[in-house]
Amino acid sequence: MRLVSSAENSSLAWEEQYDYIEDIGDGRGYTGGVIGFCSGTSDMLALVELYTVRVADNPLADYLPALRAVNGTDSHEGLGSGFTAAWRKAARTAAFRRAQRDERDRVYFDPAVALGEKDGLGTLGQFVYYDALVMHGPGTDSLSFGAIRERALNNAGTPARGGDETAYLHAFLDARVRAMEQEPAHSDTSRVDTAQRVFLEAGNLDLDLPLRWQVYGDGYAID
Repeated sequence: MRLVSSAENSSLAWEEQYDYIEDIGDGRGYTGGVIGFCSGTSDMLALVELYTVRVADNPLADYLPALRAVNGTDSHEGLGSGFTAAWRKAARTAAFRRAQRDERDRVYFDPAVALGEKDGLGTLGQFVYYDALVMHGPGTDSLSFGAIRERALNNAGTPARGGDETAYLHAFLDARVRAMEQEPAHSDTSRVDTAQRVFLEAGNLDLDLPLRWQVYGDGYAID
């Protein structure tokens, strides 16, 4: 979680990001919470729906119609400052924080670990998958995680298919960098070049501590 948080929030303290919300100008509307749920990519909507199922009377429930309307766009219509204030209010509750963790795990973390294990990847490979799922989403379009993985498979086999783990991960990161470079908001590839690739080139497939890396020019360490 801390590795991804260094790229998503410029901080290792992922547990301090529940109340974070802003439009970062990437065409996905508002980005918020511990993993960057977006109002334009359905995961923020799914999060608020889950929260409302669990706690019907909550600060965000009234914004569900607007979230459904703006899904798939970068629009703020029906949201705005009232919505961001409601998000921060909700983030003070244990129920909303739990909902964020549960949706993060359901949509991103658990699928990344499961597919990584199926492909025969160790801890580094599972992290590589997780970070890619967070940024690119689990869809099938040309810039999605699924498409990135398919391009990697065209150039190298997974360990589960008899391939070399390091060679496959290099192929995956190469494919991911190409996808990132096609999106202006994600064209800074340092979360790959000076983080994931650094661990891979060091042969640290299990992410053994200590770890040293950089993202967007900032240095981080986990001892």
